[in-house]
Amino acid sequence: MPQALVGCGHNRYSTSTTTFGSVYMILSPAPLFRNSSPPSRFGLIIIYRSHSMREDLLDCLVIGGGPAGLTAALYLARYHLSALVLDHGESRASWIPITHNYPGFPDGVSGKELLNRLRQQARKYGAVIRQDEVVGLARQNGCFDAECSSSTLLRSRTVLLATGVENVRPALSEEVHAQGLARGLLRYCPVCDGFEITDKRVAVLGTGERAFSEAMFLRSYTSSVTLISAQRDHEISADQQERLNLCSIALVPGPCLTIHLLGREIELTVPTGTATFDSLYPALGTKIRSSLARELGVNMSADGCILVDKQQRSSLPGLYAAGDVVYGLDQICGATGQAAMAATSIRNDLCHERQLLRASDAEI
Repeated sequence: MPQALVGCGHNRYSTSTTTFGSVYMILSPAPLFRNSSPPSRFGLIIIYRSHSMREDLLDCLVIGGGPAGLTAALYLARYHLSALVLDHGESRASWIPITHNYPGFPDGVSGKELLNRLRQQARKYGAVIRQDEVVGLARQNGCFDAECSSSTLLRSRTVLLATGVENVRPALSEEVHAQGLARGLLRYCPVCDGFEITDKRVAVLGTGERAFSEAMFLRSYTSSVTLISAQRDHEISADQQERLNLCSIALVPGPCLTIHLLGREIELTVPTGTATFDSLYPALGTKIRSSLARELGVNMSADGCILVDKQQRSSLPGLYAAGDVVYGLDQICGATGQAAMAATSIRNDLCHERQLLRASDAEI
């Protein structure tokens, strides 16, 4: 059996180790405790190192470093499980200049500040967070093999996908887009910040069901809502058009030719003229980052969301999902709640396979 060293007070003893289930069983040829009475010939100490006995085998690989992924990592670490977060650095939360919907921050908190706090908290309890991207994921022999863009190969007993979604942006440079967000001229989430546009002039850019629903939602915050098609004519039904008219929502055909930031206003130009607004909500759709799940053949919705049960389990054993990549309200609070559920399910499912035992001192 391999040799190991175990610390007992200020003494160390050369020991032999073997494994059983989820623990190390360490047999010492000398008493493990100084004041053992009566002294025993052999001591036994059971040490819990990690649920996975192989150092290169993770308990959970968390893919995505947004609020869902970081919250899951926090819970997993506090369950004494080995958790590695791979963060590609593209969380939508990082765009948020300030959110007033997240509990515990009466004066609001920026997305970047919230992510920094979540990282610090998860690391405090042992979670590891790395900047990398998973480009390939496969399940073999009951575990998952992940290939990263850095050429790193990882192996994990479970995987949590917290990859989120990506908003389809209007045709703006990165610099102008960032400025628009920072100044509140560009907004993407009426649920998050509809309150901030109360009684202001608002434009919604897009057409179809999504844009129609967004315009109707915003109408409860302000009487000045204009729905502008990004392309040419609007693709809405007669019933939708009637409802827009009844609610005094202006309907403007496209295409939208230019978008300019003007101090505290945003200017949109269409073939029929130019208008300025206090805020613009692009409603051009989202790209769901679920390609890894699709490659694994898990059950998904028609629009690409990962389908999960109430415990955030996908149809593939060992694969879980939380946050915007699954159906939900697309809110940080919702994502963190799903992450807590997913992490707890992972812990319980691993425990069902092999009982988790915390280290305890014993004497023979």
